[in-house]
Amino acid sequence: MVINYKKNRVLFEDLSVMMQFGLTMAGCILFCLMIGWYLDKWLGTKGIFITIFIILGVIGGGNTVYRQILEITDPKKNKKKSHSNGTS
Repeated sequence: MVINYKKNRVLFEDLSVMMQFGLTMAGCILFCLMIGWYLDKWLGTKGIFITIFIILGVIGGGNTVYRQILEITDPKKNKKKSHSNGTS
């Protein structure tokens, strides 16, 4: 099966954006999970820091994905910012 990239360009662009969102969320959660696991191991607690840091990872990842969505959906706002800063 050969996939024609030119014919399905929009589909592949949307798919890459969705994969970026998923990887961003997974990366934030995994990073915070490892911090929580290390703190639990170091302090001898049983899961409290893992729970706290997973929640923080979900919140942080959600915030990052939300900002990425805003950048994609409102490109005019980003152009105004770059022109007001004196950059082109």
